[in-house]
Amino acid sequence: MPQEFSHRVVAIVTEESNPFEMGVTTELFGLRRPELDRPWYDFTLCAATPSVRMNLGMFTLSDVAGLEAADTADTLIVPARPNTGVPTNPAIIEAIRRASDRGARLVSFCTGALALAEAGVLDGRRATTHWQWAASLAERFPRVRWEPDVLFIDEGTVLTAAGSAASLDLGLHIIHRDHGAEVVNAVSRRLVFTGHRDGGQRQFIARPVPAVPETSLAPVLAWALERLDQPLTVTDLATRAATSPATLHRKFRAELGTTPLAWLTTERVTLACRLIERGELRLDRVAALSGFGTAANLRAQLRRHTGLSPSAYRRRFGPAA
Repeated sequence: MPQEFSHRVVAIVTEESNPFEMGVTTELFGLRRPELDRPWYDFTLCAATPSVRMNLGMFTLSDVAGLEAADTADTLIVPARPNTGVPTNPAIIEAIRRASDRGARLVSFCTGALALAEAGVLDGRRATTHWQWAASLAERFPRVRWEPDVLFIDEGTVLTAAGSAASLDLGLHIIHRDHGAEVVNAVSRRLVFTGHRDGGQRQFIARPVPAVPETSLAPVLAWALERLDQPLTVTDLATRAATSPATLHRKFRAELGTTPLAWLTTERVTLACRLIERGELRLDRVAALSGFGTAANLRAQLRRHTGLSPSAYRRRFGPAA
């Protein structure tokens, strides 16, 4: 028999709302999922006005529910918008406060944290938002314990996500809370999304090496990638490139925007992550193959680059996950 589940999700949209966050909300909580053979969320979009012009005038929503729908929400998702200098509609602020008073779950994506902060429901709580606005919001709302270097934060009845893509991570986290791992994995597959990241993972993650011209660093990069398990140094890279370490530094800065040592470390972390994902359980083996030498060095570098310990990374991204 399908599991009984009755939960109403209401998302507020307002003038200049971001379409992406609204799309994430409707995709995760509004789309019917007959393949799960269970009741899904009762989803509603609402607004303070009969029609809403989305960010940059891309389109206008009409015939959405009135703001009174927020008073029936089990989970209330507040609007994200790019212009954080304009105060949130007072009617929306009051709707948030009423929802908080009756114990509804409050969720913000990206700059939606501004509306929660204005309503006072973040006071004394941990919260996050997009790194671009973190400093200004921290200055405006000093009673909030802002953590700008995470993907999302779950404070029980109040949940906040960082930038736009982190909205997917938090949305899937909510589904996991409500329905369990099997269901959230099915939803991730439907999204063609490789599972959600832990909230504690950093907003800044290791980036892939960008495409570079044939005449540039490509040969030395390929050579180094084949030897990550060896004790490579910047001098080794410079010798291979037939140049001085100083010139190599300049070329790395110009073409990759980083230093040779930082690039080498990032590639070692990437290799270590792949080994853990493929099921290698021995940390000393992972450390040796990725060139970190010791398990202690591996732990330090993995936490620095991903925000996760090796065991936490294995739980999230290993074969069992």
